[in-house]
Amino acid sequence: MISMANLIVSTTNNNQPMNEAVNQVATKTMTGQKEITESMMNAVEVAIRAYDPCLSCATHALGHMPLEFEMYASNNKVIDRKYKGLIGS
Repeated sequence: MISMANLIVSTTNNNQPMNEAVNQVATKTMTGQKEITESMMNAVEVAIRAYDPCLSCATHALGHMPLEFEMYASNNKVIDRKYKGLIGS
């Protein structure tokens, strides 16, 4: 029985730099593109895993890290949407 716990969870500590890394990777690989490619999705996944390798395993579904990608035009309209690691995608 646990009566008290004080945890420092890496996801909480790494959330801001992880978001910044994903934004940098997405901006670098997706600028000027009209569709999301497998290599773009892989690059974003690598950025996430670099900061929190446990997040991938803790949130996986049947051995896959589920991710949803959306690409927006300058007018904020979705121009492409892809899913990776989701059942049925």
